[in-house]
Amino acid sequence: MQLVAVDYQADNAEQAFVESLRQTGFGVLKNHPIQQSMVNDIYEAWQAFFDSEEKHQYEYNKGTQDGFFPQSVSEVAKGYTQKDIKEYFHFYPWGQCPDALRPQLMAYYQAANSLAEQLLGWVEKHSPKEVSAHYSQPLSNMIQDSEQTLLRVLHYPPLSGEEEPNAIRAAAHEDINLLTILPAANEPGLQVKARDGSWLDVPCDFGNLIVNIGDMLQEASGHYFPSTTHRVINPEGADMTKSRISLPLFLHPRPDVVLSERHTAESYLQERLRELGVI
Repeated sequence: MQLVAVDYQADNAEQAFVESLRQTGFGVLKNHPIQQSMVNDIYEAWQAFFDSEEKHQYEYNKGTQDGFFPQSVSEVAKGYTQKDIKEYFHFYPWGQCPDALRPQLMAYYQAANSLAEQLLGWVEKHSPKEVSAHYSQPLSNMIQDSEQTLLRVLHYPPLSGEEEPNAIRAAAHEDINLLTILPAANEPGLQVKARDGSWLDVPCDFGNLIVNIGDMLQEASGHYFPSTTHRVINPEGADMTKSRISLPLFLHPRPDVVLSERHTAESYLQERLRELGVI
């Protein structure tokens, strides 16, 4: 399995992107509409936020899952016992956020959400008829008026060498949602699991956009589109004193959307949040 960046502006971009998702669960885009300068500005602003004590004024609401999640309540990936080495902030337009940081984050949320909707449309357009038959409604309809799409600002702090044995920045996992949109982070470490069980580095060229399938799209497509296992490893041979900032947008359907005979979006999300230990 090899991940090759697809030129967003190429004539065959739609087909090449969806085929990459189908074969690997991941797609990498270059020459896309998300401005690199906007991403860089967010990285800088939020690095300062995570370095400050102000973050503790925005600790998360357990019921609504918005706000700051300290490392002490970080996720435990399904099948693992060690917490991930990370802290993060959940941003929703309706949720809490420092006033000074909201306009910048809201502008990115809208831009990334718009692109994510377009990419979901590509998936819908290039789904075979027998796969589309699984969809309870068009994929693009599933996200209309959704208030569940989440922008997570992730901070992987510098490593001290005294971390819990076997703990890594993000243990192997699959995402919950339909699609995840992720600008290449400012440090390497993201890997995807190939079909033969090996781990491949995801291209981290700053300016690339990484897109992967979540469990909800896998469920809705009758497993035609695979939700691929991925992880963020601790850097080897790199400067462990560096933080790593990451900015995934998790595209979520409305809670009432029927994904399959087994699940609505709400029942699936609640099941997974319980498994992660955050509710």
